[in-house]
Amino acid sequence: MLYESHHHIDELGRGAALTSISELGTVSLSFSSDFKPSWWCLNPHLQTIWPFLFRAIPQPVYRRERLDLADGDFVDLDWLELTQSTPIVVVLHGLGGDSQSHYVRGLVTELAKANLRSVVLHHRGCSGEPNRLPRSYHAGASEDIDFLLRRLKTVEPQTPLFAVGYSLGASMLLNWLQKNQSLLVAACAVSTPFELAVGADRMEHGLSRIYQNHLVSRMKYLLHQKTKTIKLPIDTNTLHNVKTFREFDDLVTAPLHGFKDAEDYYSRCSTRKVLSRIRTPTLVIHAADDPLMTSEAIPDGEELSDAVLFELSKHGGHCGFVSGGWPTRAVYWAEHRIVEFLTSFLDS
Repeated sequence: MLYESHHHIDELGRGAALTSISELGTVSLSFSSDFKPSWWCLNPHLQTIWPFLFRAIPQPVYRRERLDLADGDFVDLDWLELTQSTPIVVVLHGLGGDSQSHYVRGLVTELAKANLRSVVLHHRGCSGEPNRLPRSYHAGASEDIDFLLRRLKTVEPQTPLFAVGYSLGASMLLNWLQKNQSLLVAACAVSTPFELAVGADRMEHGLSRIYQNHLVSRMKYLLHQKTKTIKLPIDTNTLHNVKTFREFDDLVTAPLHGFKDAEDYYSRCSTRKVLSRIRTPTLVIHAADDPLMTSEAIPDGEELSDAVLFELSKHGGHCGFVSGGWPTRAVYWAEHRIVEFLTSFLDS
């Protein structure tokens, strides 16, 4: 069966969905996405890496704002502003990302074309300066999202609010959405790691180890920089031996954020189980060939609430979704789809 919600695809002006069946591993999947990958970019790793290495994106002119939090810490916001009172889209980057990440710059550029203001919420310690507290962020850390959205609603009570999350930022958003139903008009989650333990295992095999090596090295570097400013309540003497996500989460993420160990963190913060509890209209964009996940972790239609529109494509990689006839004319489908989804609520 197709992944559907009460926001039917035809009602969003997209026409009939592309439907096909594919056997990936032991899981039979139905697809309901009109994403068509470029003929030259079918490989999931190329889909994932191409935008990072080769995409030319205009440099947004951000205005930075520091937001002091109730616990004494801070987060930095990067605004791409238009006229006051236009709708606001809160953008949540992925693990180790920031407002300069290729997918963030691409999205905020498209949002501006649609007359939507965007504000990139840097997760703690990701804006170029270590945060003040030992803790940082993780897949279930949604309190900063809540703090920002409530502040925006207080300052501009009549302004429509939306949110878009990528990868780990998508996990944070979905975890927030299960508990909060009224602040956002609609939301989007792209390339969500629905089962964190499955993702951690996948990243230890094959070419996926390339992403793991890059991201773990990035996290270790940021943690090392942080130890120069504050003392952490964990033993970092063995940090140089850490090679995998699971090792990093056991040594760092779990103890800094109140989890027993990595398995406890993965169990409590994975988002597959929360999709049935979401009541805010939410578009979930995912590729069955995401190299950071496996098809077994993808939820089926019975696990979704009526508010969730799950668009699953056969190809797309991780935060890739590259289409277009030639490399010089590549089209980044996901951000166009996101803008189409969000603006459909304004049109109605």
